[in-house]
Amino acid sequence: MSENPVELFDMHIAHVGINAENPEQAKRIAERFSVLMGLPVNEVPVSFFSDTLVETMKQNGRGTHGHIGFAVNDIVAAEKWFSDRGFEVNEESRALYEDGSTKLVYFKEEIGGFAIHLCCE
Repeated sequence: MSENPVELFDMHIAHVGINAENPEQAKRIAERFSVLMGLPVNEVPVSFFSDTLVETMKQNGRGTHGHIGFAVNDIVAAEKWFSDRGFEVNEESRALYEDGSTKLVYFKEEIGGFAIHLCCE
């Protein structure tokens, strides 16, 4: 079995999350990314997305500095693979689709001040 999750699960960065102190600051950050990269800003209840690449949280979200979302093509297999290597899943963070399958789940451990989550492609 490969030791490379990028190859195993077509793993790639889905988005980077930035923690802002309040909605006004979050909107300003998202607008700057819009200018920088020409990305449209989309507001959702808890954040502003700069297209799908950058998510700016309206108030501090998970992680000291923010979070990094990694998309995988098989979240169940990826969870097992990472668990076997000591990355414990935070069950309280698990978000589900209507059919009960996992939409995203965070690991308990932060890396470099960033929370890490897996999500479906």
